Amino acid sequence: MKALLLVAHGSRRESSNQEVRDLAARLGEHAGDRFHHVDCAFLEIAEPLIPDGIQRCIDAGADQVVVLPYFLSAGRHVVEDIPNDVAIKQAEHPGIDIHIAPYLGSSAGVIDLLLASAS
Repeated sequence: MKALLLVAHGSRRESSNQEVRDLAARLGEHAGDRFHHVDCAFLEIAEPLIPDGIQRCIDAGADQVVVLPYFLSAGRHVVEDIPNDVAIKQAEHPGIDIHIAPYLGSSAGVIDLLLASAS
């Protein structure tokens, strides 16, 4: 089973964290056969943290977990922190395919989305 884990920074504003949870739920509704389980996790401040989010996917039956960084640029969190958290779970579960998708800001679709939002 393939799972998608949407990873955001986490905020002291619970409403911001809830936005991410709601987005993950909407992703799950639209994922169809591409992902059988969709969840979210946070780098810091909010729960669940990334390792716990990966574990939730595994506990739900995933043998493949795609970690999608919901970040606009390749700062330290995208380049170092998220890969470090993912590496911990990869070491714990060598039989599970856990990998990181390109971060949101690197997607070609972001250009069209920004232009549409500015219209």
